[in-house]
Amino acid sequence: MAKRLAKRFGCPVEFALDVLGGKWKIVILSNLKQGPLRYGELRALIPTLSDKMLTQRLKELEELGLVVRDSGLVAGGYALSPKGESLAPVLQALYDWGLEAGPSMGALFSRPFLSAGAASQSDG
Repeated sequence: MAKRLAKRFGCPVEFALDVLGGKWKIVILSNLKQGPLRYGELRALIPTLSDKMLTQRLKELEELGLVVRDSGLVAGGYALSPKGESLAPVLQALYDWGLEAGPSMGALFSRPFLSAGAASQSDG
């Protein structure tokens, strides 16, 4: 069951930032957007993320109803829930913006084509 936020927000953007804010949540969701992943696979995809932080963030995302443990396809794995999947256009827009704006702001990417496959699938 998704966690309920008994809190007032000034606007929907404030709510979205409260839910998605916190280091690593968006990165984890973006990786799961590609498909279900085991804990170790997620850990390998985000090498600067500690085990403790990954465990904590996955638990938070599960409590929010954005991520589910996927025991069917990938034993011990995680996948986006339907609510998490509804974030796909938002995650893609963030990826696209980062890819376009990052280099002019001095950003270097170790895996710049993370979302390339998902973009072509969602276009068709």
